[in-house]
Amino acid sequence: MSERKFIGTVGRTVADTEFKFETVKRYPEGAPNVVYIVLDDLGFAGLGCYGSTIDTPNIDRLAQRGLRYNNFHTTAICSATRASLLTGANHHAAGVASVIDFKTGCENSLGHVKESYATIAEILHEYDYGTYAAGKWHLSDTQTPSGPYNNWPLGRGFDRFYGFLQGATDQFNPQLIRDNTFVTQPKKASEGYHISEDITDNAIDFIFNHINADGDRPFFLYLAYGAMHEPHHAPQSYIDKYKGKFDKGWDKIREEWFGNQKRLGVIPENAELTDRAPFVDAWDSLSDDKKKVYAKYMEVFAGFLEHTDAQIGRVIDYLESVDKLDNTVIVLLSDNGASAEGGKAGRFNSHSSMDATGEDDDVEYALKHYDEMGSEFSHEHYPTGWANALNTPFQWYKSFAHEGGVKDPLIISYPKLTRDGGSVRNQYAHVIDITPTVLDIIGVEKPDTIKGVPQEKIHGISLKYTLGNPDEASRRRIQYYEMVSNKGIYKDGWKAVINHTFNESYADDKWELYHVSEDYSEKYNVAEKYPEKLQELTEQFYIEAGKYGVFPVISGGYLALRDNLLKMLNSAQRPGGKLSFKNIFKPYILTAAQGALLNNYTLTAQLTRNSTEDEGVIISSGGRFGGFSFYIKDNRLKFAYKNNRDDLYIITSDTQLPDGSFSAGYTFIVKERIPYIKIFVNGAEAGSAKIDKPYFIEGDGETTLKANVMTAVSDEYEVPFEFTGNIDKLEVVSFGTQTDSVNELLKSFHLE
Repeated sequence: MSERKFIGTVGRTVADTEFKFETVKRYPEGAPNVVYIVLDDLGFAGLGCYGSTIDTPNIDRLAQRGLRYNNFHTTAICSATRASLLTGANHHAAGVASVIDFKTGCENSLGHVKESYATIAEILHEYDYGTYAAGKWHLSDTQTPSGPYNNWPLGRGFDRFYGFLQGATDQFNPQLIRDNTFVTQPKKASEGYHISEDITDNAIDFIFNHINADGDRPFFLYLAYGAMHEPHHAPQSYIDKYKGKFDKGWDKIREEWFGNQKRLGVIPENAELTDRAPFVDAWDSLSDDKKKVYAKYMEVFAGFLEHTDAQIGRVIDYLESVDKLDNTVIVLLSDNGASAEGGKAGRFNSHSSMDATGEDDDVEYALKHYDEMGSEFSHEHYPTGWANALNTPFQWYKSFAHEGGVKDPLIISYPKLTRDGGSVRNQYAHVIDITPTVLDIIGVEKPDTIKGVPQEKIHGISLKYTLGNPDEASRRRIQYYEMVSNKGIYKDGWKAVINHTFNESYADDKWELYHVSEDYSEKYNVAEKYPEKLQELTEQFYIEAGKYGVFPVISGGYLALRDNLLKMLNSAQRPGGKLSFKNIFKPYILTAAQGALLNNYTLTAQLTRNSTEDEGVIISSGGRFGGFSFYIKDNRLKFAYKNNRDDLYIITSDTQLPDGSFSAGYTFIVKERIPYIKIFVNGAEAGSAKIDKPYFIEGDGETTLKANVMTAVSDEYEVPFEFTGNIDKLEVVSFGTQTDSVNELLKSFHLE
């Protein structure tokens, strides 16, 4: 378990040299490798081995080698589940109440995982494991090249990292990080690039280098795909395979998958299918246009999932080819239930869900781009009806405390400890149980101190007892849930839950009660029948909430949070501020705090050009699916604004630009959600415009000086269109959202 490690010498000559050693922990002899595979927003029913008709042969192979769990639960949202998975701690206690971006500054929502809750990578480092991460991180609110990096993967115990830091990224044109450095994708989407393949290439490369350097030393791989989170992107051949496969619609698909689940034994024989969810129309009531578009959304999703399965198969095949598969614990799960963020009609451009324009408009827009669905020229999310199907047999979705949000697939494959591969386990389990299970299998414990930080105890319970004992009773008796004010508590076969998503006031919240040991799919609310049991569970919720630091909760449901963000961006009374940069000789991505000042502001850049041929982007934000870009093209100053409905506004200077040194800039004002833009050269107005169809522009791509990353805002150039001149100085003066300041500035705009 430990050895003496040589760390250096003390002494000035050979004669008086003293050799220094320290005692280090070592992995037990024969310790297994460990692989965590995390899928995003998948839902309980999505995998073939969990009842769907989507082909997932490689994941199904893992299930046949191992065990499927049908009573496994997550936190209902990505960052929180990942924090619990990696630490074995309840997410509020670990400092991640919701998605990492919703940082409140309270102890339960810090924008990172507390250092006192070490990740499994940090723990296994103490036992000399090699540790590698590939894919989605989303556990640090600092995501720019300037760091700080202490909560990026390498700061939290991983030796190598390749992937992305955000909650989602464009699958064809992602923003990528290698270790602590931003990098560009190795080839273009037009050349066959897809991030799932790239992530897999790097994961295999990490293992290849590890085992060839030290074949007996075990490794831990955290493989977290961007799939199945939006945007849904897949190679065309995978999409084409599912043409017509979902034309029967979500009602019949739910029934079909429900039947498959019973046939496969992944749900109890007495389970009942919950009713079609509220806000989901009966398929037969839809128009032909809606059926056509909605079916195509699911064809894309299915192709995306099968493509992801193929990448997982490559990892499995590689492990087998180097004789590592049999001694590797593989854990595969979804981080939460399927997402309803696509709305009733789905979104061809998922960013438009921030500012919905109406169901019929969404369908018309998707029909216009029907042949592009699933390609790099889409950024889509399916309609809510398919989320309902992917969560079969449960109700509700991601971010809800109902089973549709928190009950997800879990596969554990380690044949050395199981004798009934392909079987189903029904013991109650939670994501906090995964890491203690792995530590138990390895035969090590979490140290009391890691990297000098005293450690809190793990909250999870090892599931090792379930591997060889299919009939043993569940050892987890209690588990609380809270996500954006949706609340739940499980205790001894009963569950109480609150759906706060649609309530503005907590006074409108009402507890529901389900006897889930008898009512597997959580169909029958028996709160009125068993008031004493409901009282017992609600009291237990507050006990657990106090124990794990649940309060204060983030107000409003997940969709309400998005609405509140939109209101804040357009109407909040915020003070001004100032930014100043000098000698921007290469692209620079603004920090979140810097980017927050880009709301009602004037930007002025002092530029130097060697000739009138020098051109490129001065500042940009977003890309093909929404954003803005300020650039020089064809010796004219331009400002491009792209909304989420393909409308591109370009303001072009009325005169050509000088060479040498000059100043260029623009003023950007939002009044009553309408943007007004004025560009100027050497202080004189050179053009202006009112954006009459703003919609919400968020888009993929950070706010960047001197370039446009990922995809282009304007169709007049290709990324990165880096400015070939020099930005000697750039200054942003924000005057906030005070009405008087906005009105005064607008008087200077020359608008028709």
